[in-house]
Amino acid sequence: HIWIGFDHILFLISLLLPAVLLRKEGRWKPVKEFGPAFQSVMKIVTVFTLAHSITLWLAVMEYVVLPSQLVESAIAFSIIVTAANNLFPFLKIPGWAIAFVFGLIHGFGFANVLLDLGLSSVNLAISLLGFNVGVELGQLAIVAVFLPIAYLFRKTKFYELAILKLGSILIAIIAAIWMIERIGNFEIIGF
Repeated sequence: HIWIGFDHILFLISLLLPAVLLRKEGRWKPVKEFGPAFQSVMKIVTVFTLAHSITLWLAVMEYVVLPSQLVESAIAFSIIVTAANNLFPFLKIPGWAIAFVFGLIHGFGFANVLLDLGLSSVNLAISLLGFNVGVELGQLAIVAVFLPIAYLFRKTKFYELAILKLGSILIAIIAAIWMIERIGNFEIIGF
């Protein structure tokens, strides 16, 4: 799902964009060392997996059932908020907390994928575990490619302007289109 779930990939990327920067005195500053950025990213990815695993389990076991249209619209909204926060930091919580809160919403979206498979309860538990491991590995693959490159370019204006700011704007625009599509139940961009 992580490879075809463009919304989840964009959410993860919007969380990763500021990972090699620190917000100081109202400006983005590059981190000095790779280690703290890596630890921060690992915390974000792990907490995101933990959060979506909780709601994925609740939804797949049918303890909590939410309308798909509401969940998918909320996922798009979470991407808009996260990308906008990269531009105008208004959320006064760390990236891992953002990942946890919005990860709970994303878990309901992941549940729709598993429920559509129509698995028996025995196969469901195995599929649930496999799905979570697969999503985590997919996220780590994205991190393995993104983080070293971001770290190399973190001190450049190119990174701050083109990658962080322009990237966040593009992510927010795509997510806004998805939200409109999902609320209106029609297709504009087709993915």
